[in-house]
Amino acid sequence: MPRIVIVTTRPGPRDRLLQAARDLTYTQGVHVGVDAILKQADVARRSLYQHFGGKDGLIVEVLRSTDPVARYRATMDAAGEEPRARVLAVFDELDRVTTSPDFHGCRFTAAELALADPGHPAHQEIRTAKWRLYELFAGELTRHGHPDPDTGANQLVVLVDGVLAQGVTRPEAHPALAARALAEMILDQDGRP
Repeated sequence: MPRIVIVTTRPGPRDRLLQAARDLTYTQGVHVGVDAILKQADVARRSLYQHFGGKDGLIVEVLRSTDPVARYRATMDAAGEEPRARVLAVFDELDRVTTSPDFHGCRFTAAELALADPGHPAHQEIRTAKWRLYELFAGELTRHGHPDPDTGANQLVVLVDGVLAQGVTRPEAHPALAARALAEMILDQDGRP
């Protein structure tokens, strides 16, 4: 009988750096030390500069490669086709996420607040992610027949951001459920004065 050899390959230095930075910047913030990232990734400092040009480039790539809208879209898709149910499902999922002991807030908002340099390239990635969330909600509200999908989408994004912030400081208050009730009010607008 032939001998079967199973070969497992270890991810390369670039992938290990990305995963270590993704984990550590979420749990400790974007100011986590380079040495901690290198240690967790088990790579030499040279790899950081070869692949990302430095820590700033690594942070940008972590944000670029993290798609928060995909999770919201998957949640909506699992809720079916009815736009109202799809939007409200986001808040149900946010309640589950924000009450988890592993929840540390929104990596994008945390990075935006921590990076004082307005010219830091990560700011564009953060704004792009928030814009994509707005577009997702605007599309759903348009399908829902909302009288003002732009304003409604902005309101929903504000609610989501509020839930993510309150979920860090007061998860026991279930901010997503409070926001869900407000989201229902946004969805129920009919355009009449």
